[in-house]
Amino acid sequence: MPKMKTKSGAAKRLKVRPGGTVKRGQAFKRHILTKKTTKNKRHLRGPTAVHETNVKSVHAMLPYA
Repeated sequence: MPKMKTKSGAAKRLKVRPGGTVKRGQAFKRHILTKKTTKNKRHLRGPTAVHETNVKSVHAMLPYA
């Protein structure tokens, strides 16, 4: 069998933590920030975990992570 390929877009955006959860960046913080509240922008800071319903598909995209 040939080696499985990692999806390069997923490799750039996602990282698997030691416990098995997947870390991702927050969306909606790039542009058009004037109409968003300060509280909303503050809560979009920092990374967050991928939802457990999507972890299986993420592990398929990152077979060696």
